[in-house]
Amino acid sequence: MFDLIIRNANLPDGRRGIDVGIAGEKIAAVEAGLPGGAREVIDATNRLVSPSFVDPHFHMDATLSLGLPRMNVSGTLLEGIALWGELRPLLTREALVERALAYCDLAVSQGLLHIRTHVDTSDPRLVTVEAMLEVKERVAPYIDLQLVAFPQDGYYRASEGVESLERALDMGVDIVGGIPHFERTMQEGAMSVEALCRIAADRGLPVDMHCDETDDPMSRHIETLAAQTVRFGLKGRVAGSHLTSMHSMDNYYVSKLIPLMAEAEINVIPNPLINIMLQGRHDTYPKRRGMTRVRELMAAGLNVSFGHDCVMDPWYSMGSGDMLEVGHMAIHVAQMSGVEDKKKIFDALTVNSAKALGLEDYGLDAGCHADLVILQAEDVPEALRLKPTRLAVLRRGKVIARTVPKITELQIEGRPERIDAGYNPTARR
Repeated sequence: MFDLIIRNANLPDGRRGIDVGIAGEKIAAVEAGLPGGAREVIDATNRLVSPSFVDPHFHMDATLSLGLPRMNVSGTLLEGIALWGELRPLLTREALVERALAYCDLAVSQGLLHIRTHVDTSDPRLVTVEAMLEVKERVAPYIDLQLVAFPQDGYYRASEGVESLERALDMGVDIVGGIPHFERTMQEGAMSVEALCRIAADRGLPVDMHCDETDDPMSRHIETLAAQTVRFGLKGRVAGSHLTSMHSMDNYYVSKLIPLMAEAEINVIPNPLINIMLQGRHDTYPKRRGMTRVRELMAAGLNVSFGHDCVMDPWYSMGSGDMLEVGHMAIHVAQMSGVEDKKKIFDALTVNSAKALGLEDYGLDAGCHADLVILQAEDVPEALRLKPTRLAVLRRGKVIARTVPKITELQIEGRPERIDAGYNPTARR
């Protein structure tokens, strides 16, 4: 007797008509025609059942603050940074918590149950840290929330940046962040990478740095980050986020850089929606795409995952908390539209991101946490194409969100009366 069985599920690896048996908080069995009963049965009706989505890069302290205290008129990265500087002194713990909890509600509805968020430590008040620590505790029953101590204005550049980051870690933030390309000089940027990796090694913490989020091909802090990762014994525990300068680097240099990154086992986290929106702003034509070299990094064996980064904040006026929207953009920007490409893109929203976050017992195997999402789509390519309705979201074996299927009623003589939004002609041949 199971607590719950999901019957007739299609899985991301291509298996169809599979039953998923859940006992307590864990997946107990995954097989076709699973024998036995359950207290509750969900018929997936040959829909895609996936592990819950993972966002490895987000800014929850800024989310849903669009229009405060004014709009980003130019839509640029630099105006967004300036605008956040205007908003930061006005932030209160209560408002930060309220907006973050509202975003977490949205995330759950999208099947997004694991998020790593960067928390600005540049304001010595550290009200952002206090707020996000409270949010982490409050959402723990339904979202795994990881916090990165992020010196937004620069570890050395901010007047109390060094001390504030240390205090944030002492308060309970458990990942070391950085932004070396935003320091005053290239030398200070390199120094900040070394100092922050040393802190992580001394404290036994992971590292996740905003690294080379620029069109400047000479911004090469990822090289320093990889080297310091090896030096301090941090292999596999370090993430380089954005890495947009790699889009502009010459191929010879990259042919040296990627093997160094692979040696250091760097986790690579591009943010397709934001990278394509904010980079290349100084270009006329030809105009750079601004996203890092996803295909080449994957081919070299690096763990590549995709982040949402922003939703309705000073940098990005759009966003929905839907990781499939992120993957949809990645397909276009990286020009990864092949059958195997789409599987890799989907992995970058799920299993790769889970690896970057160090999540345990994640996936669809027996023994994994029953954190699942049932989508109104038959397979991975259809899910990435349609960004479909999440019919049900499960956390530790319990349904925590449901959405009715999207069905259109046609009133056209001689045509079907109902159209399922998940229609996939190739899957029905």
